Amino acid sequence: MSASMNSVVLIGRTTKDPDLRKTSSGISYCRFTVACDRPKTQEDKEPGADFISCVAWRGQADFMGNYVKKGNLIAVQGMIQTGSYKDREGRTVYTTDVLVRNVQALESKRERGSAYDYPRNGTSVSRDDISREINNQGFDTGDTQIDIDTDDLPF
Repeated sequence: MSASMNSVVLIGRTTKDPDLRKTSSGISYCRFTVACDRPKTQEDKEPGADFISCVAWRGQADFMGNYVKKGNLIAVQGMIQTGSYKDREGRTVYTTDVLVRNVQALESKRERGSAYDYPRNGTSVSRDDISREINNQGFDTGDTQIDIDTDDLPF
């Protein structure tokens, strides 16, 4: 019997606004990239960064597409997913993405400035409020569709 583990946790900033879309059957998905700083080594004159491609589904995708903007600091928990496809010239292109299971905003609107575009004008939402809401609503990538009324959200 062999055991395996595929788990990743990232903390970084989004490189552009997340791209929220729906499948033909109406399931939300969102692609985004997280820039994660690398520690500076003695050989490096400047610290580097890794740009990690991520994909979120369902409630996590809706959260990303509706409330996260370019430059926001987020935490992502998920797993590495590899794949491949043929490009227009018939060459095989290999892909690596983080399949998002949980995402958390790590800054409030006040801490970040005006980067968040919450639907209610003048509403200030803390990191703890967002974390609590994500946990309370049970956002996940499971097969169960989560129906959340925006009036239930604290922001």
